[in-house]
Amino acid sequence: MELKWTSKALSDVSRLYEFLSLVNQPAAARTVQQLVAAPTTVLTNPRIGERLEEFEPRDVRRMLIGHYELRYEVLGSTIFLLRLWHTREDR
Repeated sequence: MELKWTSKALSDVSRLYEFLSLVNQPAAARTVQQLVAAPTTVLTNPRIGERLEEFEPRDVRRMLIGHYELRYEVLGSTIFLLRLWHTREDR
């Protein structure tokens, strides 16, 4: 399996860091490190996340990482990380 970040997911990580760093830069860095490292668990078990039926027939899933939601798509042997946000955000 291969893991690929979409430009939107990378933009989400950047946006979250900028927001958090205004309050506490070291905590923002730690949070971003955790968020970037967490998706590696889907490499060994790609269907660990809850499947989102509204995207059928695509295999789009969501995984919670603390208070953050990661959406990803399993497509063949590639996992695309689609979006990432705090669960308190209005999405």
